Amino acid sequence: MTQLQIAISVLCGIAALLVLVQIARDRLVNRPIVAILALIEVGLVVNLVVGIGWLTGDRPDIPALTYLGYLIGSLAVLPLAAGWSWAERSRSGTAVILVGLVVVPYLFVRLHDIATPAA
Repeated sequence: MTQLQIAISVLCGIAALLVLVQIARDRLVNRPIVAILALIEVGLVVNLVVGIGWLTGDRPDIPALTYLGYLIGSLAVLPLAAGWSWAERSRSGTAVILVGLVVVPYLFVRLHDIATPAA
């Protein structure tokens, strides 16, 4: 994993803890959490650009479409979760954001697995 992906994963962890508090209080996501989600999303856009740049190098053993799919997927997870949460204005809607925050670091692990082929 790159330093950027580690930083984004840490932000996801912090946001997940804050979302857990909101779920326990039976509250909707508040502005500070939305601000962290926006910051994570900016980091994911940067990760996409860096990942595409890395992929354009000489990497014949990397499945490019799979790698690109995971990059784009990681970018799409949080907006989809936020949209679902907005449509479902309850505790379960807030939990969807928690799931999205857990999925993003998992996708980074999968990206790492794809980028380091077995010898």
